[in-house]
Formats: sequence, structure tokens, C-alpha cells
Amino acid sequence: NVFVKKSLDLKILILKGKSKNGEIKIDGLVIPPFSETGPTFAGFPHSFLPFDMSYLGIVHSHPSGSAEPSVTDLHNFFGLVSLIVRSPYDDDSIFAWDSNGNKIPLSII
Repeated sequence: NVFVKKSLDLKILILKGKSKNGEIKIDGLVIPPFSETGPTFAGFPHSFLPFDMSYLGIVHSHPSGSAEPSVTDLHNFFGLVSLIVRSPYDDDSIFAWDSNGNKIPLSII
């Protein structure tokens, strides 16, 4: 659906789930309060988040087609993992990164 794929451009969500023995399982998404998006950015103030140990990281889109985390992505890293979804927004367009910008293996089940 073109509308759904287009609506993913520059959105940001919080990943919710569990981390155990180095394995991260994501089972939910949260819309961050006071999130902002623009033509080249998406973000939210972390200070407005409630304390929740199930918040594991963030997912956001890179409509330009690059899945590499930017310097800004790394400086604003939140949690244990950052998922970046690039255009064309299919299962092969999702990449996971740690806070140092190292790629993390990802399984979609």
C-alpha cells in the first residue's frame, strides 16, 4: 500500500519488549510524547518518558534509502537497540544497530 509506506517517512517510535541473555525481543511499539518530525529529522524529548524498563530502543525511518545510523542518530541513541527502516519499507529494509553504530543480527518472526 503506497499510503502506508509513504506515512512511514520520518516517523519515530519506541520499541517495547524484553532483553534476556543478550537477546532482545520486541513485542510492542509506543508513540513517544511530544515527538517531532520534519523534512530531515524525527525525535522526541527523553525527559517526558515515564520510567519503563520495557523500553528497549527506538525505530525510525530513513526515506533516503540509507540504513546506516547518522552521527545524529548515534548522539541521540536511546536504549539497547536502534532499528532503522529504509525505503522501500519491506522486511529486507529493517536494520538493527547498537549504540556504537555496529550492526546487530535481526530476525523477524
